[in-house]
Amino acid sequence: QVTLVESGGGSVQAGGSLRLSCAASGLALSRNCMGWFRQAPGKEREGVAVIDRDGSTWYADSVKGRFTISRDNAKNTLYLQMNSLKPEDTAMYYCAPIPYCRGVDAPENFPYWGQGTQVTVSS
Repeated sequence: QVTLVESGGGSVQAGGSLRLSCAASGLALSRNCMGWFRQAPGKEREGVAVIDRDGSTWYADSVKGRFTISRDNAKNTLYLQMNSLKPEDTAMYYCAPIPYCRGVDAPENFPYWGQGTQVTVSS
C-alpha cells in the first residue's frame, strides 16, 4: 500500500521561504519519477516540479529559479524548497509518483496522492 504524507506548509509573507516534505511508504522514491503539484481554489491541479530516477529535474516556468526539488533516498522523502514566494504560489501542495514518468499532464489520472499541505503567501 502506497502512502504519501506531505508536511511543511504554512503562512508566509511574499519573499519568504518554505520547505515542503513528502514522506513515502510502499514505494521507493529512488525508483520512481516523483512530482510536486499544486491546486489553488477554483483551478486545476498543476505540475510544479519533477525529479526523475536519475536525478534530473523539471520545473514549471512559474517557479523556475525559485523552487528546488530534491529527495533523500535513505529517508525515502521528497522535498520542495520554495524561495522568493509570491501570493500566486498560494495553493494546496501535493506529491505524487508519475506513472512511466510521462509528464505532469492530466494528474487527475495518477493513482496515488497524499492529503496535501497548504501554502499561503500574503502580500
